Amino acid sequence: MAITTPRPPAYCLDLTRLVSRVGQGPLTGIDRVELAYFSKFLSETPVFFCLVKLRFGYVLLDRAGAQAVYDRMVLGAEWGSINRLRSFGSKLLNSVIQAESDISRLSVGHALAQGLSGLLRKHLPDGTEYFNVGHSNLSKRVLGAMKSLPGARLSILVHDAIPLDYPQFQRPEIPAQFTAKLQAVGTYADRVVCTSATARDDIVRHLSEWGRVPETLVAHLGVSPVPDLTGGLNDGLQIAPPYFVILGTIEPRKNHALLLDIWERLAKSGELFASLVIVGRRGWNNGAVFERLDKAPTGIVELNDLPDHDVWSLMSGAAGLLFPSHCEGFGLPAAEATVLGVPVICNDLPVFREILGSYPVYADVADMYLWETKIKNFTHYGENGDNKRSVGLDKDQLSWDKHFESVLG
Repeated sequence: MAITTPRPPAYCLDLTRLVSRVGQGPLTGIDRVELAYFSKFLSETPVFFCLVKLRFGYVLLDRAGAQAVYDRMVLGAEWGSINRLRSFGSKLLNSVIQAESDISRLSVGHALAQGLSGLLRKHLPDGTEYFNVGHSNLSKRVLGAMKSLPGARLSILVHDAIPLDYPQFQRPEIPAQFTAKLQAVGTYADRVVCTSATARDDIVRHLSEWGRVPETLVAHLGVSPVPDLTGGLNDGLQIAPPYFVILGTIEPRKNHALLLDIWERLAKSGELFASLVIVGRRGWNNGAVFERLDKAPTGIVELNDLPDHDVWSLMSGAAGLLFPSHCEGFGLPAAEATVLGVPVICNDLPVFREILGSYPVYADVADMYLWETKIKNFTHYGENGDNKRSVGLDKDQLSWDKHFESVLG
């Protein structure tokens, strides 16, 4: 006889990351994961709460408050007025201060750090399952307070262990901060959700060094449904084919430098055959790349704040997505390209083999000539806007329904 796990009496999602991103342009990959969980719980969970860390302590939203925040954050409803006390001495954007002010008014309770356990016990049913999927608010204080609720279960989605395994690509303070977060997860989590088996192996390796290893589950991320692209790009963004796209924050591990080297060599030799469109915000520790981009190199277009519809449209018309990352925990842009049928050239990383199988063309980033050759071979796909591969990945293979079936089923 099949044994089913009873549904928790309530879910509580940590919404700290999304709130901190209000008014700061297009969402990152991790932001979109938190939004997918937010949407899922609101649409299907009768008893639902959100925990948010604000500048002055913590607030708890019930389902009605969470829906009001969703309406403002996603559906375009207006945020309320700014509480001037919250803005005093703050370096936060006005949009974030406004969101924090409104969220505080919408909450069922608030507490300073020392009162967090009492706030949770007052409002959350015993046995509530807490989800943190955005790497924000992962501290022993928060996880310990949540664990003090009788019967509480903590499910933490850890995207990867890149800050520990590749510290050379991080801001100096990040490895130590991430260590503290992952150690808190090891101490308090009941379950760690991992986006790939590759990421799980790395996460477990680090947790094992410190002691306790919670239960782990691999659940590949989903790809959002492709929007209606019949309108195409905005008039101001028309880019003549053929062109290639690299999508993601302009940070060292994404390895934009390799593609800049290729396009620079092609321009100097008079062999430039396609444009390179760089889509993503400028990140950190990447001054040399930013300096090169500031000189507007021939054949390269940099777009920092495209809305999602334009990103999808741009990628749909590309001769290929280029993904020369040094390391990835999942690689969401490459997965999104596959559902469009757009060719992908990527570094030969185990995580891409796991998730994308034989779909991409693999090329070692140590071999610039190989990358240049593969790019040339793909150029003809985009010459007339006819770039689609006849066989792509099964869309159900990378669906949010499948992800949530694994995590919540």
